This record gives sequence, C-alpha cells and structure tokens, in this order.
Amino acid sequence: RTQPEQKLRTSHFCDPLTHLSCSPKFLYVARNAKDCMVSYYHFYRMSQVLPEPGTWDEYFETFINGKVSWGSWFDHVKGWWEIRDKYQILFLFYEDMKRDPKHEIQKVMQFMGKNLDEDVVDKIVQETSFEKMKENPMTNRSTVPKSILDQSISPFMRKGTVGDWKKHFTVAQNERFDEIYKQKMGRTSLNFCMEL
Repeated sequence: RTQPEQKLRTSHFCDPLTHLSCSPKFLYVARNAKDCMVSYYHFYRMSQVLPEPGTWDEYFETFINGKVSWGSWFDHVKGWWEIRDKYQILFLFYEDMKRDPKHEIQKVMQFMGKNLDEDVVDKIVQETSFEKMKENPMTNRSTVPKSILDQSISPFMRKGTVGDWKKHFTVAQNERFDEIYKQKMGRTSLNFCMEL
C-alpha cells in the first residue's frame, strides 16, 4: 500500500479549518502588523485586480478597520494563534525567519517529521533567502501578466525587511496604531518584533 500523497497549499483565508474532514498540518507565518500593512499597501498599489488603495493615509484607515481583501489582520492572526494547540499548527513569525532562518527551517523540519543533512538545510537557507527568491521567477511573480500585477508600480517582492513601517507611519499613526493593537491583541500572549 502506498503512502497518501502529501500536498502543499497556500492560503490567506482566515479560517480554513472549519470545513476540513482530515487533520492536515499547517504552517502559519505571521508578520508584525505594521510591516504587514506597508507590504499590503504596496501590493494593493501594484495589483490590477484589487481595489485601489488610495493614499497611504486612506489605506491606513482601511487596514486598521479590517477592510482589506483578506479581512482584519487582528482577527486573522489572533484566530490562528488561539487554535494553534487545538490543531496541528506550527505558528511562525516572519521576523524570526529573518533573524535566524536556519533555526526556523529546523523547526519546520521537526514539525513535518523530516530529518535532513546539514548541507541540505544550508542549501534551503540559501535558496529561501529574500534576495534569492526576489530573483527567482517561480517566487517573484515576474511571469504574472501586467494586467494582473503591474510590477512597474511596485515589485511583488519589494524589500522584505523588518521595520520598514517606520518610513511610512507618522508619529500620530504609530501612536494610534499602538492603542488599537493594545485593544485588539492585548489579551493574547503574542509578542511581535517591530524592528531588527
């Protein structure tokens, strides 16, 4: 008897678990909300199929009110965080992946029940670096037609840094965002890194 085929799926949806009849493993990657907002803003700008984001100030309001295509960042992240122990979910932080990619890859390997040689792990670290993926047509979306993603406006893989939000947020926006974050996420044990 052969093993069932393992499949990989990616999704931005909030709750893919409610309709599943099997028990798959999930890798959930959360990025700090401020950098996520900036990244989404630039993605919306270049996307030809999503609503026009307006100015940065307008998009700031859209994002904090959860009116983006994938729903509220706060609800999304908090929802997955709260069920991480109920299902087979490895909850990862983008910032940790930037800080120590090898360690995070080893966590994924352990979660998936895989044991790879050190040289293979090192190759994975190299091939999954932001810089390498930015040059790879399989990951940089350069083959997607301009009528869908206009990368002359903003590249799909723009910077990938931690802390870029500081170049976009005003002092007032930062203070307001921190207050909203505290209200919406204060009861969780989530602790995001905002800069490296």
